[in-house]
Amino acid sequence: MRIAIGSDHAGFILKDELRVELQRWGHTVLDMGCHSTDPSDYPDYAHEVCKAVLEGRAERGVLVCSTGIGMSMAANRHAGIRCALCHNCDSTYRARTHNDANVIAFGSRYTTFLDARAMLQVFLGTHFSGEERHRRRIEHIEACTG
Repeated sequence: MRIAIGSDHAGFILKDELRVELQRWGHTVLDMGCHSTDPSDYPDYAHEVCKAVLEGRAERGVLVCSTGIGMSMAANRHAGIRCALCHNCDSTYRARTHNDANVIAFGSRYTTFLDARAMLQVFLGTHFSGEERHRRRIEHIEACTG
């Protein structure tokens, strides 16, 4: 799978650990930055990751900032992006099965590498349920952003 990944300075270390892990799992990773712990603005990287997903250069996206809140807010400004800020494997599973999330966000202050790795496995390995009630709700989201 092709995965776009991005972070700001606060999420750089976790993002880089996840990038290495994704590559180890055999995925192609598009690292959209940032590339150090020097201060940076999270919307720049959220937009680049979302653009890669929307243009089809990546099938999924991963975003990391200090809380995950800013990244998820910036990502969800894009029509067609359904970014879920996840805190455990159950919320990740439901984000995929119920909401067909195509981008996941993590907060580096609250998420360990091991927890993020476990959530990424769920995020990448879980399919959208396709149930009518979930499709209808996604259509409502898209109607409001499109």
